[in-house]
Amino acid sequence: MSILKGVGVALVTPFNEDLSVDFDSLTKLVEYNIENGTNYLVVLGTTAEAATLSAEEKKQVVDHIIKVNSKRLPLVLGIGGNNTLEVKKQIEETDLSDFTAVLSVSPYYNKPNQEGLYQHYKALASTGKNIIIYNVPSRTGQNLEAETTLRLANEFPNLFLIKEAAPNILQYFDILRKKPEGFNLVSGDDEFTLPVTLAGGAGVISVIAQGYPKEFSAMVQLAFDKKVDEAYEIHNKLVEITRLIFAEGNPCGIKAVLAEKGIVKNYLRLPLVPASEGLYAKIKAEMAKI
Repeated sequence: MSILKGVGVALVTPFNEDLSVDFDSLTKLVEYNIENGTNYLVVLGTTAEAATLSAEEKKQVVDHIIKVNSKRLPLVLGIGGNNTLEVKKQIEETDLSDFTAVLSVSPYYNKPNQEGLYQHYKALASTGKNIIIYNVPSRTGQNLEAETTLRLANEFPNLFLIKEAAPNILQYFDILRKKPEGFNLVSGDDEFTLPVTLAGGAGVISVIAQGYPKEFSAMVQLAFDKKVDEAYEIHNKLVEITRLIFAEGNPCGIKAVLAEKGIVKNYLRLPLVPASEGLYAKIKAEMAKI
């Protein structure tokens, strides 16, 4: 599964002013990323505002991206939730023939303990599909500890990758140090991408990279080539914009960046709202520097 290496991009869902899905902008976004070095595309992740899309809209978005991508890049599909049986059923019933893997967030809101999290992913592994574990405690309210991740990695070969977004970078390093052969880790935190890749990670599933695919892909490739100084030069250039896009939550910041670049329009669905005027001005100023 080394095919999922480098920069994966968690695509936004562009909207029109009436908040219908803007498929023209979605085409533009996919093409922009393919042309500028992104390695794979993640469809219907959190960044896509998937929670606010109807089942019909999700299907339309998926079909559209498959068509535009036209097998040029590997695709990953987000299917997650906090009802284990329902997530398992959805994975089993979805046509995954165009997808390399499913990205599945650990269950949110219910706050299961480590055994509950283990059993959840064990159930998903029983589908036989390639599953990417996704740990993002800031959104789920519960951390999937390194020990649990390693237990899963050792027992289920189709749980082949983790998108790790714990706030403590030592957790990433513990997994990288102790992981079995054939299991990989990608950073789920844009700012940790470089140190994590240098420590043996397989890159990133990124938000900022869809606005700066060329730069971010170059940085990750330099990290793979162990050209540390050149990689940190790019990292340092992008660190401020990376922090700014998350200042008021995701994806309002990245949509501001993409709107400034003329790729998507700056609309979000409630309960999310566009970046405040103050933040938009800061993003615009930082983009001018880059």
